[in-house]
Parts: sequence; C-alpha cells; structure tokens
Amino acid sequence: MVAGLGAAMCFGVASVLQARGARAAEPGSGSGVDTRLLARALAQREYLAGLGLDGIGFGLELVALLTLPIYAVGAALAASLAVTAVAATRLLGATLQRVEWAAVGAVCGGLALLGLAAGGEGGGHGSSALQWGTLAAAGAVLLVGAAGGRLPGRARAAVLGLGAGLGFGVVEVAVRLIDGVTGPALYALLLGGGAAFLLLTSALSQGSVTTATAGMVIGETVGPALVGVLALGDGTRAGWAPAAVAGFALAVVGALVLARFGEGGATTASPATSGR
Repeated sequence: MVAGLGAAMCFGVASVLQARGARAAEPGSGSGVDTRLLARALAQREYLAGLGLDGIGFGLELVALLTLPIYAVGAALAASLAVTAVAATRLLGATLQRVEWAAVGAVCGGLALLGLAAGGEGGGHGSSALQWGTLAAAGAVLLVGAAGGRLPGRARAAVLGLGAGLGFGVVEVAVRLIDGVTGPALYALLLGGGAAFLLLTSALSQGSVTTATAGMVIGETVGPALVGVLALGDGTRAGWAPAAVAGFALAVVGALVLARFGEGGATTASPATSGR
C-alpha cells in the first residue's frame, strides 16, 4: 500500500504540472485525440517535470500491482485526486472549501480501511479472451477521446478524464496479464497508456484539472477492480470483505465529491511558465 500511496503522490502533483504545461503551450485543435497538442506540451518544462513524476509513479505502481490486489492499488491511486486538489491551491490559485477538505479525509479514510483489509495478489493469470478484450478496450479509449472532444466545457474535461482513466486502467490489468515480450496484453499496455496521455493532455489544456482527474480516478479504479476480483482471483483478508467494500466506496465517493472543487483549477498558466 505504501508504494501505491507513493504513486498517488507523484500522479497527483504531475497532473497539476501537466495542466500548467499544457495551458502554456499553443492551443490545440480542441480534439480529444490531439497528437500535435501533446507534441507542443512536451516542449514545456513543467509538462516534462510532470512526466518525470509520472515515470516515478508508474514504477511505484508496478511494485504495488505485483504485490497487492488491483482494487487496493486502484483505491490508493484515488488519493491522487486529493493530492491534485491540494497542489492546485498552491500552483493554480484554487481554494478548497470545507466539503472538499472533508472529501480529502474520506479518501484517506477509505484507503486506511483498504490497507487493513487487503489480502495478497490473486493467483489468476487471465484467459486469452481477457487479453484480447484488454487490447480492444485500449482501442476503445481512442473512440472515447474522439467523442469527448466534441463536448463543451466541464463535460468535456470529465469525459476525456474518464477515457484517460480507462486507458490507465487497461495498463493496470495488462501488467498482470503480460507473460512475454509479445502478445495482446503488451500491446494493450502500450496503446492504452499512450491513448490515456493523449486524452489527459487534451482535458488538462482547456478544462478543470480536478474535474479531469476525478473522471480519470473513476475510470482507472472501478473497472480494473472488478477484473481483478472476477477474473484474476484478487481477494481480502479473511472476514475483511465488508471493510474492503466500505473502504473502496468511501475512497471513490470522496474522489467524486472532490470533482466539484475543480472549477477553480481551470485558470490559465502564465506564459512566463513556458519552457520555450
């Protein structure tokens, strides 16, 4: 659980840095799948710093996924939204209200319950159908991005964030399915991760950072958790299943409540922050 929380810290700060970098870049086409926007964002120092934190976070996430059930790792990653909300108060000039601080507490409380309830990693390796289904899900992320990019305002950020979360969720599941240097699970990991970054960059460039992150948290938490329990044998300590369900629900509900905080995160980064 410590590795999962460390990953959440990295991902939470990274989202804010990437939002500042994406907004400092030249505006993109508005599409949810905009490779040119991503290329311009990569020229920004803050975006690159966010990617560096993402790299560290992904390493910690891998450690967690190899030792814990997917649902426990996913709920730990929900803490990234709390980190994003707090970081946004410093870097994006946003303000947390009492209800948002309560939501931060709910996320942390839910994670504490999950940490107590989590059992070992399941022994299932997934069927061939699950591997191909994971690859198909990775491709569907691009379709979500194309549709979400047509939506206005906050809905756009939420849907693109959700699509990014689905892509990162594919990565979580694929890590458990990979059994060689080739195969659908490996391709799903690469396609899902790449598509997720495209969608997330587009969402952060124009919308609320915490609205986008809230959608991402839900996308990368719920689906992979169900796959882990139903197909990969993930479970809890004996007698702790109700606590795990309560902790998971509390963390996700806290993340959803924090989504409404995100309006303050939509400020535009100053051109002075540009890495060009």
